Amino acid sequence: MSDQPIRLLLADDHPVVRAGLRAVLETEPGLTIVAEAATAEDAVARAALGDIDVVLMDLQFGRGMGGAEATAAITSRPGAPRVLIVTTYDSDADTLPAIEAGATGYLLKDAPPEDLVAAVRTAATGRTTLAPTVADRLMNRLRTPHAALTRRESEVLALVAEGLSNQAIGARLHLTEGTVKSHLARIYAKLGVDSRTAAVATATDLGLIRR
Repeated sequence: MSDQPIRLLLADDHPVVRAGLRAVLETEPGLTIVAEAATAEDAVARAALGDIDVVLMDLQFGRGMGGAEATAAITSRPGAPRVLIVTTYDSDADTLPAIEAGATGYLLKDAPPEDLVAAVRTAATGRTTLAPTVADRLMNRLRTPHAALTRRESEVLALVAEGLSNQAIGARLHLTEGTVKSHLARIYAKLGVDSRTAAVATATDLGLIRR
């Protein structure tokens, strides 16, 4: 292990959350907080300066770029820092895009402080830490791939859950109404349901869409 401290960037749009992360991490030996970012765009720009080892990244930033998109932008560069997602969201619709984007770890904000510190140290070495609920869900997805929704199917179903009609979903996602119906038919088949209400309830129970 190098004597150099692990240099951190805290990326979250809530000042209280950043302060909480700082309070936990800056008292730990071998960790130093170099910078904070209140937007995903700022996090991408700050991470590109080359003096960060691990980015602690939220997923939701209100308007603008999201955490998964920022993770992809950060990790696509040579010599990029590791990205550890620290969020309140653990549905497939959140975890899978973030992991696909290159996140090294995924932790929930209710994790004990010692787990957060351990995850940061693990991420710095390039190894993976997953919150138990996230790890369980990924294992279940591998065991039952027939029930796994594609990213587009998850987007369609999330909008169904918001009460949007097929026409409105098509307009939001730039799809024809027929394409939306095709996605819904595949969703019903995968989930073993025959109605919009049942699809939303089942997908929510399975953690495929956010509660």
